[in-house]
Amino acid sequence: MSLLPVLLPLIVPLVLAACSGMPFGSSKEQDAEAARRSASLKKAPPSEFGDDGSKRVAINGVEIVRVEFKPGVSSVTVENMAKQSGCTGGPGAGLVSDAGPVEMYRMACGDGRVFLARCELRQCRTVSLK
Repeated sequence: MSLLPVLLPLIVPLVLAACSGMPFGSSKEQDAEAARRSASLKKAPPSEFGDDGSKRVAINGVEIVRVEFKPGVSSVTVENMAKQSGCTGGPGAGLVSDAGPVEMYRMACGDGRVFLARCELRQCRTVSLK
């Protein structure tokens, strides 16, 4: 009885695995082409203006992103709550989360403060910033 039929299924995968780990030589042309590709894929610097046309603002290297005003189901309720706490001005209470059973609203006050409210199933409460 020969051992070849028994060992052949074991030897072939070992030889193939050893060959797959061997590095292939790369030519200088391939290296140059790879460098050209990576250079062409670099992104252009960001524009000084955002998508909405307003000027981009960065504080300590972190860009401040403006959130588009979007009214929600409880916007009027939150605006009334804000008025009771002395916050008036701005476009009103805008939805800053996804619409759903729990929503977050933000209203910019005329004196620079920000009024936040969390509404769960249209029951709204003021959120305090600490």
